[in-house]
Amino acid sequence: MEKYPQPDDGCFRGQQHLFPVRVYYEDTDLSGVVYHANYLKFCERARSSLLRLLGIDQRAAADAGEGNYAVAEANIRYFAPARLDDSLVVQTRCVELRAASVRLAQDVLRGEDLLVQINIRVGFVSPTGRPRRQPDGWRAAFDQFFAKDNA
Repeated sequence: MEKYPQPDDGCFRGQQHLFPVRVYYEDTDLSGVVYHANYLKFCERARSSLLRLLGIDQRAAADAGEGNYAVAEANIRYFAPARLDDSLVVQTRCVELRAASVRLAQDVLRGEDLLVQINIRVGFVSPTGRPRRQPDGWRAAFDQFFAKDNA
């Protein structure tokens, strides 16, 4: 048994990764709603946790000089605001898996209410920033958990 609790990495439900987020005071702006850029942070945390659950060790790959993921594209659409102390879920689906990139659809929900949709493509890049093929094990991990017909 661990001496201290560990952060929650979320869970898989079918072909989706679900990641819980609580809205704290620091996440809000003067009007009391979540500041628009913080949704990108929530989704980044969800993607990092997703990779961890898939067994993808980003830190080890970077330390070994293999490379890492970098955001290549992001499209965000806002529908409704989240507020202080809201309990949110970031729902992530893989919609495209290519040799050097992964396209993900991320929805931020409060209960059944869709608040934000983010479509993002991350590319695998070498330490010099040049695109390169993802490690085969990483592609296999995505392939194992996400259907190719999610688009």
